[in-house]
Amino acid sequence: MATALVVGNMIGSGVYLLPASLAPYGWNVIPAWGLTIAGALALAGVFGGLARSRPQAGGPFAYTQAAFGPGIGFFIAWTYWVSLFVGNAAIAVAAVSYLSAFIPAIATNALLSTGITILLVWTVTAINLRGAATAGWVQLITTVLKIVPLIAVVAIAAVVAPAGGLAIPDTSHPPITAAAISTAATLTLWALLGMESATVPAGKIADPERNIPRATIGGTALTGIVYLFACTSVILLLSPMQAAQSAAPFADVVSRHWGPNAGHIVALFAMISALGALNGWVLLQGEMPAAMAAGGVFPRALAKLSPGGVPVRAHLLSSSLLTIVLLFNASKTTVSLFTFAALLATTASLVMYVAVSAAALKLGGVARPIAIAAGIYSIWTLYGAGLEANLWGAVLLACGIPMWWAMRLRTAPQPSC
Repeated sequence: MATALVVGNMIGSGVYLLPASLAPYGWNVIPAWGLTIAGALALAGVFGGLARSRPQAGGPFAYTQAAFGPGIGFFIAWTYWVSLFVGNAAIAVAAVSYLSAFIPAIATNALLSTGITILLVWTVTAINLRGAATAGWVQLITTVLKIVPLIAVVAIAAVVAPAGGLAIPDTSHPPITAAAISTAATLTLWALLGMESATVPAGKIADPERNIPRATIGGTALTGIVYLFACTSVILLLSPMQAAQSAAPFADVVSRHWGPNAGHIVALFAMISALGALNGWVLLQGEMPAAMAAGGVFPRALAKLSPGGVPVRAHLLSSSLLTIVLLFNASKTTVSLFTFAALLATTASLVMYVAVSAAALKLGGVARPIAIAAGIYSIWTLYGAGLEANLWGAVLLACGIPMWWAMRLRTAPQPSC
């Protein structure tokens, strides 16, 4: 289940468009995937090592607080938490947009679409309120299902290859350059965000010192391999130009080999993929403020657990904020909401990865070469994310200042009379 949480949170709805984004880069994609998978595994090694030596709930918050104090821990966790419920708005919208393939009225009726999206959010929240075991089973089932179409595309490529049916890209157009590899690597990183997922609900995972490192490293490796083969297979089956111009590259591949009704099949699996990702990320958006509250940097009431060990108040707060995000963005297009959420999620994750890599160097428990490699990779990708993403990261950090000062005033010793 811990591995399913990692894999399920990494593989969301975005993978179904990833081949179209990567197609213009030709063979630059292969070394880009290599760099991204290597960097992701270094980061997974950092999280795995820290989880082995410090298996506390909260993951990034627990590590940065232990290394640099409650101030740095708060701002890293705050930025990450806000990105969680904002990003979940985009995932929920994506799941409902795929549902429009079966209920066309959703695509044209904004009120209906928003209502169904909010209903979906609270249904998934209710699943998580039943306990980590229930959420874990949902995550396990949806993760297995969401991998099926990705493996199917690889199988199609394997069958077609001996007959010479692959569209091999020209190695000189575009040429392989460091700049193209760097840009492609930034795109591939977005698909691997979430490797830290198993460290956040550490208190809910049996034998966390053993299972979290295995789930984190194994889940990251599995996801990277599936992405590499699936996305490369799509480009080889469609040709780079066709893949770049496709609005649904996986659907185009499957429909070409399995018939015109395959688009509905892919839409169904894409919806399942988005639902699984939403389930896993809702778990994290509830666990993160609970861990912050237990650490003394958020109101203590959010740390209160139900008899089943669920931080009910933290879940209700996070899902309420997620609902507000959906209501305020009801007039936006899906693409606009996705773009906004992607900027927030990417920047927050990269800032957090830099901080956790630095924490690993200070706290130990991780081989120094791995921590240094993870830190260098995180800084490189943060730079590659661009100015706009970094500005949004600064905005998120600034939004946490009032809460930080409010908590300081609340916990400050009162003067004696």
